Formats: sequence, C-alpha cells, structure tokens
Amino acid sequence: MPLAPARPSGLVDHAIDQLRQSITSGEWPVGTRIPTEPNLATALGVGRNTVREAVRALAHSGILEVRRGDGTYVRATSEISGALNRLCGSKLREVLQVRRCLEVEAARLAAAARTDDDIAELRDLLARRDGVHGDVDRAEFSRADAELHVAVVRASHNAVLIELYRGLTEAVTDSVAITSTMDPHVGHTALIEAIAAGDAERAGREAGHFLDDFIGELAAQDISDR
Repeated sequence: MPLAPARPSGLVDHAIDQLRQSITSGEWPVGTRIPTEPNLATALGVGRNTVREAVRALAHSGILEVRRGDGTYVRATSEISGALNRLCGSKLREVLQVRRCLEVEAARLAAAARTDDDIAELRDLLARRDGVHGDVDRAEFSRADAELHVAVVRASHNAVLIELYRGLTEAVTDSVAITSTMDPHVGHTALIEAIAAGDAERAGREAGHFLDDFIGELAAQDISDR
C-alpha cells in the first residue's frame, strides 16, 4: 500500500501514523527490516529529521528496533505488544502465566456472552487447527492454534480484554510453537464445547488446565523458550 503524502502540519505524528499503518496492515510483518531513512523520507514527503523522530518514537514504544549498522526492524504490531516484549523478554513461562490470566477469564466470559456465530467460528477454527499436523508443519499449526485462542477471547465480547490480548498475538504464536514441541497433541475440544454449552466454570478450568501443565513442566525443568 503506497504511503500517503504528509500534511503541512503535524509531520512527525503523520509519519508515525503512516509507519504504524504499514506495520498493522501486514505490509511490514514482525521481523521485517523497514525501508531506509532516505527512502522513507521520499515516500512520506518529509525530511529525514522527521522520519528519524518518528522511528525514534516507535522504537521507544517497542514497535520498532533500531540495530546500529544493520537497520530498523519491526519488533511488534502495537504498543501493548511492545511493552509485553520488554516485560516478558524471552521467558516462556512468563508469557504462559500472562496468557493464563487472560485466557481463563476470557473463556468464562465467552461461555456467558458467545453468540451462535461465535460458536460456529470457534468450531471451524478448531477443525482447522486439528487438521494441521503440528509434527509436520509447526508454523502453520502455531498460527491456527493462535487464531483459535484469539477467537475465544473475541467471543468474550469484552472490548478491553480483546484489545489487551491482541497485543499478545506475537507472543501467543511464539509460545504455541514452543509448547507444541513439548506436547503437540494437546486438544481444545473440551474448551470449545464448554463455551458452546454456556458452562463458565468448566470453560475456565479447560482454558487453564493445559497452560498449568506447561507452566508446571517449565518450573520443574527450569527452562526458557530458548
């Protein structure tokens, strides 16, 4: 998607908005090196100082990472995700603990608030997730599993919880990729059926059960996601 020309005022804010749009739209995925400063200045129609300030602001929020002598890379898709990356670092157990806090309550809320469309989507995503062989295509399995977890949170219809969890998308996908090597056969059928049945207590238990197992195993082995 081409970058729009800058307005006469608020050049830095405009540049920040345009850079953020390129990231959130998927044009620049996480891990991508963004265009060079001169190229960005030309595309945005602003000076290099403006680009530098915009990049500095996004790096401060954790969305971009400036690597001296190498370039600037996309680190996260939102300020929330950037903050979580700084807090959690590479500690898998910490990511799983945060996921548990959010996903258990999301499952409970989803059991009470889900619609017929939510249930249909959850079952479709569950079938897609279970149709991917995690032993063969771990990346695809991780994406499918993460999409299912996001859909459970979305079914809670709690806007604040949904936005908070959205910032965890990269961390969730990464944690799924790692835990799938620990046990690639964890199922989520009971969780989805508890939500469909409107059983909040059972949904909460199912959401926390497999995460508790992973957290406990990590505590026992004292390992990280590396």
